Amino acid sequence: MGKSPSKKVGRGTRLVWAGRGGDLATPFVNPPVVHASTVLFDSVAEMQSGKTPYVYARRGTPTSAALETAISELDDAAGTVLCPSGLSAISTAILALVSSGDRILIPDNVYGPTRVFATDVLDRLGIETTFYDPTLGSEIGELITPQTCAVYVESPGSNTMEMQDIPAIAAAAHQRDAIVIADNTWATPIYCRPLELGADLTVLAATKYVGGHADLMLGTVGANTAMWPRLKQFHGSTGLCVGPDDAYLALRGLRTMEVRLERHRRSALRIAEWLASRSEVARVLHPGLPADPGHALWQRDMTGSSGLFSFIFNGGTEKEAATVLDAFELFGLGYSWGGFESLATIGSHSLARSVRPFDAEGPLIRLNVGLEDPDDLIADLEAALARFGG
Repeated sequence: MGKSPSKKVGRGTRLVWAGRGGDLATPFVNPPVVHASTVLFDSVAEMQSGKTPYVYARRGTPTSAALETAISELDDAAGTVLCPSGLSAISTAILALVSSGDRILIPDNVYGPTRVFATDVLDRLGIETTFYDPTLGSEIGELITPQTCAVYVESPGSNTMEMQDIPAIAAAAHQRDAIVIADNTWATPIYCRPLELGADLTVLAATKYVGGHADLMLGTVGANTAMWPRLKQFHGSTGLCVGPDDAYLALRGLRTMEVRLERHRRSALRIAEWLASRSEVARVLHPGLPADPGHALWQRDMTGSSGLFSFIFNGGTEKEAATVLDAFELFGLGYSWGGFESLATIGSHSLARSVRPFDAEGPLIRLNVGLEDPDDLIADLEAALARFGG
């Protein structure tokens, strides 16, 4: 294979080349899929040196190293670890930082399983969670106490899509010696790089757009230079690892992620604009729309949008909303997103907040706009909306 290009090349070129250069190079386009557990050494001295690239497969193989290197290049991270799911990546990022007696701040609109992890696991470990209004920027400094070790951000927020002011939050946190963790699954490193915005750790549910084909469970955590040793030590000590086949699927998906995201972006914006014109819809929650409250932050911090957004019915009940979803032919009913297939789910449970109520005119529906023809998806929505009696 040829030499790796300079990092000054475009994002699409980096996607094609990331994780393929240097020691990872082979005569083949794709790195090898290495199934292994034991690594053999030529001598006791080599075995005990700690200088070999691989010591035991749980600590990495050429396949996992290729994916870690690729994600690190895209995130501009000092290093990346792989986890068996997005939620595992979230819990790894948090647990790498916190100790009993510490306190963490988490936005009130966070991904549901993250909230459950905080209230069930962190609470049992003696770590206090304070949920905060996701619209706070530098004002978050007023919530940071000497016990606060980390601030978690998710921009845009899960289901309700509020944008967060990551640079302002990071500046306030760092002034008080708190670390910032950012969930960047929605935008991916293609459209946003949280480490450049001031975050210390960045999380991806690679199950979503990195995989892109609804056949993979994977998470990644990238760290800046200061946090990388701490993250790497915790990840290794807890025995987390990812199988080579999953790493390979992620590498395969990574190569086409920019192309797929562009289709997701264009189709989702078109459908969001169409929904905003419908009488059945009270609001469309999509930061890429000029009318969205978070649009200015989105324009400043991101270079694109993905295929996930929500809308709120203009009145009606959840039972009536369910009749609409049941009528879909092209939108599947499923909890994941980021794959090539369009999905829908009722997300009203996500409106339960503990800090600031989210006032909704009716049931909330979350859509994952896939790679189907947008005209067909709009026709499917139009036929299903005819059932709504709100």
